[in-house]
Amino acid sequence: MKGLKNFNPAVFASVMGTGAVGLATYRYSSYWAPLKEIGIVLTYLNVVLYFLLLVPWLLRWFIHTDAALEDLRHPSKGHFYGTSGAATIVLAAGFAVVLHNLTISWYLWLWGLVLTFIFAFWMSYEVFIAGEVDLRQLSPAWYIPPVALVIIPFGAVFMKTTSGYLNQFVIIVNYFGWGAGFFLYLVLYSVVTLRFIRHELLPPQMAPLIWMNLGPIGASISALFALIKNSTIPIPEEPFMVFAFFLWGLGFWWLVMATAMTLHYIRNLHLPYSSSWWAFIFPLGAFTNSTLDIGSIFGLGLMNAFGFALLLALLGLWTVTVLKIIPALRNSS
Repeated sequence: MKGLKNFNPAVFASVMGTGAVGLATYRYSSYWAPLKEIGIVLTYLNVVLYFLLLVPWLLRWFIHTDAALEDLRHPSKGHFYGTSGAATIVLAAGFAVVLHNLTISWYLWLWGLVLTFIFAFWMSYEVFIAGEVDLRQLSPAWYIPPVALVIIPFGAVFMKTTSGYLNQFVIIVNYFGWGAGFFLYLVLYSVVTLRFIRHELLPPQMAPLIWMNLGPIGASISALFALIKNSTIPIPEEPFMVFAFFLWGLGFWWLVMATAMTLHYIRNLHLPYSSSWWAFIFPLGAFTNSTLDIGSIFGLGLMNAFGFALLLALLGLWTVTVLKIIPALRNSS
């Protein structure tokens, strides 16, 4: 039971990453037909991975409650609990978009809402009552709860499949999720950027977290387009689409910056493998999907081609990360 007691709350980052890769691969199949089957396989693989991780994650809360709460109250570790809700919603999106099963997607989305609401509010509450937090303890991991909130509109399709008070609930929750998640990210973006400016670099084992800025940016764009596409209430579409394009520009800036910083670690410091490598995957996957959204909405073939290049890099990173897991698991056993 020692392994259960020390179970890492960040494990669902692997589900977030694999889900984003599956969605991007499936959606880019118009460029190369076999990508459709690859996307389907990755989505089924993600289903297995999710439930393999969910069982020990839940057991830890019942058997080692004190250890789970200790992690939740930690100014760094606590934010990783947000991956549970985010991973569930990403999996729900996989069932809806890739597997075309809205029934399972609906129940997963509802379960994801429960987890997201619990940890998005609980973690913030713990930070607020903890007193002063050293700025050095801040990292892009703080973006995880906002990401979980902002991807709630991945379930925007249910605004068209529900009725009555349930439909009103779905509408309110989708708009609440995007608004709360996006603007909370902007607040944290300022604080975390200040940490980068005023203090030393993150330790090498945490270097991949630099990529996490792409997560809320890319996810916000795709979630916003999901709201626009499925909205059952009158909203002016064009201003939000243009805003999304501007937001993509910030994401591109971070893509260049994250690449440059990663090369700096490789050349001048070190970039050892750790579980934080999953921070490469979901953020880049979210930005890759949002690039396809922008290119499709505005009819920009060059943008879609750039997104396809990002997909190839994403598949390479995912493959390397998975291959490195095997010896890491063997050494830990």
